Amino acid sequence: MSISEIYESGIQKDNLAHFASMVNMASIDGELNEEEEELLSKFAEKLDISEDQYFQIIKNPKKYPIVAANSKEERLQHLFDLFKMIFADHFVNPQEMKLIHRYAIGLGCSEERALELIKKSMRIFQGKIDFEEYRYLVMKD
Repeated sequence: MSISEIYESGIQKDNLAHFASMVNMASIDGELNEEEEELLSKFAEKLDISEDQYFQIIKNPKKYPIVAANSKEERLQHLFDLFKMIFADHFVNPQEMKLIHRYAIGLGCSEERALELIKKSMRIFQGKIDFEEYRYLVMKD
């Protein structure tokens, strides 16, 4: 096995774990709805998840553990993807909040940082940001 194959298999393992976390997030409130399924399908494609892997993960997402992200950028991307999944049904329940909190910690965030990221993300996804925050987000390079 070449180094590139080892690297690719590591990336694929991370993608599978990330996707499984999103499936866990989406299914925590019961059956997947149409929006959640559509979003999961898009993420599966983005993460290069095969059709067989997709159905295996949908069937048993808890089989795949959370893999810590290597960079701040990766952690934010994973959290952003999960927030998009949470808000796909336009409702956030307490179980989803607990899961995203555990996921943020599993990705390597401290307790304090996880709470801070979740609070800010909730405000952004709910559209409850003030002008100063909006300006900062828009003007940031």
